[in-house]
Amino acid sequence: MANKLPDGFLWGVATSAYQIEGAVREDGRGASVWDTFSHTPGKTFNGDTGDVATDHYHRLEQDLDLMAELGITAYRFSIAWPRIQPAGSGRPNAPGLAFYERLVDGLLARSIAPVATLYHWDLPQALEDRGGWPNRETALRFADYAAVTARRLGDRVAYWITHNEPWVAAWLGYADGLFAPGHTDLREAAAAQHHMLLSHGLAVEAIRSEAAKSDAQIGIALNLHDVTPASDEDADVAAADWVYGQQAASFLEPLFAGHYPDGVEPMSSTWADPELVRPGDLEVIGRPIDFLGVNYYHPRFVASPDHLVDLVHEGFVQTAPDHSHSFGFDFVELAHAEAARTEMGWPVEPDGLTRLLLRLRAEYPKVPVIVTENGAAFADRPDASGRVADPRRVAYLEGHIGALTDAAGQGVDVRGYFVWSLLDNFEWSSGYSKRFGLVYVDFPTGRRRPKDSYRWYREFIASGG
Repeated sequence: MANKLPDGFLWGVATSAYQIEGAVREDGRGASVWDTFSHTPGKTFNGDTGDVATDHYHRLEQDLDLMAELGITAYRFSIAWPRIQPAGSGRPNAPGLAFYERLVDGLLARSIAPVATLYHWDLPQALEDRGGWPNRETALRFADYAAVTARRLGDRVAYWITHNEPWVAAWLGYADGLFAPGHTDLREAAAAQHHMLLSHGLAVEAIRSEAAKSDAQIGIALNLHDVTPASDEDADVAAADWVYGQQAASFLEPLFAGHYPDGVEPMSSTWADPELVRPGDLEVIGRPIDFLGVNYYHPRFVASPDHLVDLVHEGFVQTAPDHSHSFGFDFVELAHAEAARTEMGWPVEPDGLTRLLLRLRAEYPKVPVIVTENGAAFADRPDASGRVADPRRVAYLEGHIGALTDAAGQGVDVRGYFVWSLLDNFEWSSGYSKRFGLVYVDFPTGRRRPKDSYRWYREFIASGG
């Protein structure tokens, strides 16, 4: 492994603000769309909210010590926009900035590199009330927020990520309605995607202008999959091409090639509207970045609904209810029947990460990659002695780190790997029913218990792989 990965390779863990912080009404924090959404009956499992989450806001020192003991070299966290600008604009909230200063300083004191994500889906509710991401103004306000944050933390933070999984925020939030703010409008989702990408480019400019570190590394984290047709039938190939185009190419192409892809209808027609994509927008979106963050969890086997019965007979199973109508194209997602699956229903196939990274290298050869999220949810619980044995998570991580190393050995410029997640947390619409953490959290009490996977990752890092 030492021969395949570069010097300074980042071994880390990742979290996000709304999923762990709690303290949603403290120290001047404003409401976010997820505060509103999670308090709307029927939107989350068991009515769960992030009001307390893992109480990271009050247990910061304890969690920093857990990271230090783990031996990671980097920690990826997100900054809550409504903690910095409670109304989404205007004078920054001093206690909010002070919390992230304590976090960054605590990381540096433990020789852990801070990797700051500006946006992980917690849009200030005040901006949503003015139209949210479908409103172009939100992109401008995001640039202001990026400037404020970089000005305050940019002397200590060397790695910045503008957005986490903008596909999820745009399409599950504005087209499918599964995530906040819960809208179901295709044109809103397409506009949200464009304005998030535009805000990314504006934030790149703001960070480069305001951060005191001249060598700051800036990127964006996309949720990407190895997308494969379930058969060589034309309809299945077309479905896989559409899915990759809608979820991956429609972000990668504007970022690295200066245009939106054709043939991803009805979105391509929306992006052709000059009232939405204005002169100069694509140049801003395509501002040079230093790395592409890849959030990878599982492959996607895609087929036309017309072939579902035949493919089931050939050894596939459908992995999830069909929500494809929300995106304007009919397809189904499958998995090999014999494949292991996580509590999310996602197939475990590490080779998919290798295939994805090789595809990215072939299509965008000049862009370094950091695997900014990779992990699995399993329902492991403490035994009578308090031990949390999670062998399936250990096997998942071992397999995917091996897949990453295989890709590096084939020439992929990969510079870091972050496990999702440090802690069991609020898992969005799934509430507290899905556990991704290396550390078990007892949610009524907040007690932390490192799992066997935590100890495995600690030994792995310490041994150099």
